[in-house]
Parts: sequence; structure tokens; C-alpha cells
Amino acid sequence: MKGTLFGYVLRTYLLSFVGILAGVVAVFLVVDFVDRAKAYGGEGWVWDVMKLYGYKGLVAVQQLGPAALLLAAGTTVSSLRKRGEVTAMRALTFGPSALYVPIGVCAAVACVGLVFFEERVATHAGRRVDDITTQRFNRWGDWGLYYTPKQWFRRGNQIFFLRGGDAQGGFDNVSVLTLTKDFRLRSRLDAAHMQSVDGTRWELTDVIERSFTDDGHTQVRQDASREVDLGVGARTFRIRPGRPEQMRVRELREQVVARAEVGLDTRQYELAMHSRFAYSLAGLPAALLAVGLALRTSRRGHLTAAIVEGLLITVAMWGLIVICRTLVLSERLSPSVAAWMPMFLLSVAAAALWLRGEGWVHLPRRWFALR
Repeated sequence: MKGTLFGYVLRTYLLSFVGILAGVVAVFLVVDFVDRAKAYGGEGWVWDVMKLYGYKGLVAVQQLGPAALLLAAGTTVSSLRKRGEVTAMRALTFGPSALYVPIGVCAAVACVGLVFFEERVATHAGRRVDDITTQRFNRWGDWGLYYTPKQWFRRGNQIFFLRGGDAQGGFDNVSVLTLTKDFRLRSRLDAAHMQSVDGTRWELTDVIERSFTDDGHTQVRQDASREVDLGVGARTFRIRPGRPEQMRVRELREQVVARAEVGLDTRQYELAMHSRFAYSLAGLPAALLAVGLALRTSRRGHLTAAIVEGLLITVAMWGLIVICRTLVLSERLSPSVAAWMPMFLLSVAAAALWLRGEGWVHLPRRWFALR
């Protein structure tokens, strides 16, 4: 009996989730296309747009997945309640756990799947969206903010200005500034080319070195070629361009370490690394919260109320995510706290409703009665 009921609720929730996810993704893609239709043109644009929105659809699945889990949970319980099946379960002495457990198991599996989906599929799809949008339709947006190569680096008391090149092939038109403890310029080394030799040693060509003394005098030395130890290896300058959200976890970890070594900001990369798990996993407490709201004895309405409640929670959580991201970028909140805060709040609310439904805690009815 329990297994039959478990499977029935599980299938009902799974069908609702797939249907809602397909619907919200389709609406998103249609609205996005209508908003950007004027930007698409040129020979063969139809096929390119189809590829573009195929990749956008993959990204949207990951972005809208937690919201779909929330909406599906509310509509599933509401539809069962509308048909009198929840009343029948209670008559057979089945408590709220008969709904919480199958929906929770399905939501947990889906959340883990969304994490792997983002790691393996959505990150690549996001990069392809940027490639097609910029190269095919010449729509750049904030592309330069993430893809423009970094030129300024700081390591200890040295500041590197690398105007061109890369760590593998060497850097062109280089300046290395050495500062004192009170941030005064002690020396400046300029070179036409800088190539890694071994470890922290570099070969410089067309070198001009200026040394500045405390009494205001300047000494200049020129060399056609010189090998120097700069205290940093080539791996230190392997800063990868791109959006943090489009990098895999391993790449994000590498970039956090590499950027910290050369004095570049790491907050966005730390936030993206934590959000890779926190955002998708938030779908589980969100779904359980929707179940608790749908089981309220004071509940009025069914499917419409479930959809409205789900949308309100989704908008509130997305708003909280935006606020937390802003606080992270302004250095007022830790990236880890910002990433996990929405999931924590959803978990607290879901746990309170579940405990209340099981009769283990007694909370004022007006706290959870939505008028």
C-alpha cells in the first residue's frame, strides 16, 4: 500500500515537473526572441538563431529548474487535494510524510542532476551563446568585461604591466615596478619581450632598468638581453578570461588561487563556485516548502493559489540572490554566505511547516496563512 502510494505521488510530481519546466523554458525563449528579434539578420540567420536558442534553452533548463521544482510540488499537492485524494490518504491514516517523502526524493534526485547538468552541459552552452551572439550577430553587451585580457598584476612588492602575449608564448612590451614598504617606486624595469626560462627565472630582451634612490637620483641600465629572477613563475600569469558562471568547478578553483596570487579580485569566482551547488540544491527545500504551503488547513483555492505562491517565493528568492550578489561585489558579504543564504532560508521555512504539519511544533496559524 505504501509503495503504491509512494509511486503514484512520485509519478504525479515528476509529470508536473517536466511539464512545468518545458512550459517556463518555452515562454522564456519566446519572450527572449521577441525582445531581440531586430538584432538577427544576414545570410543564413535562421539556422544560426536556431542554434543560438538551442544553447539558450539548455542554459534556461538549469536556471529555471529549481523554480520548476517548486511550482510542480505546489501544483501536485493542490491537484491531489482538489480531487479529494489528500482527504482519502488521511482517512487511511497516512500523514503528511506520504507527500513529503516521494516529492522530496524526486526533488533531491533532480537537484543533484541539475548540478551535474550545469557542470557538464550548461557551462559549455553558455560559452556557445556568447560566441554566437558576439561573432555572428555582433551583439557584445558586457562581453569585454569578462573577456578582455588582464594586464595589471601584483605579487608582493612588485607590479607587472603585461601589455601583450601570454604565459606560454611570452609577454611583449613589459613593465615591472618594484615598490618600497611605504609604496614608493624603487625601480622600474621595461623590456620588449619577457619569456619564461625555468621556475621563476625569465629572459628579458631590450631591457631598460631605472633605479630610484631616496635622495632623488636615478640610475639607468640598458641590456640587449638579461636573465633575471622575478620571484614568479609562468603559471602565476595564467589568468583565464571568461564568465565565472561558464567555468567548471575545477577551473573556478584554479582561478581563485591564481587571481589571489597576483592581486586580482576573486569574489565573483568564489560566488560562482558556491552557487554551482547552492542554487540547484535550493530546489529541494523550495519543493518541500511548496508542499507545506499546499497542505495548510486554512488554504483557499488550489492550482491558482499554488502557482501564485510559487511565483511569489521564486521572485523573492531571485531578488535575494541579486541583493546578495551586489553585497558580495561591494565587499559587504562573504561569497559563501551569499550563495547559501537562499537555501538556508528556504530550509528553515520548509522545516517549520513540516514540523507544524506533523504536530511536533505549534506555531500561530496566522504566520503561515496567506490571504
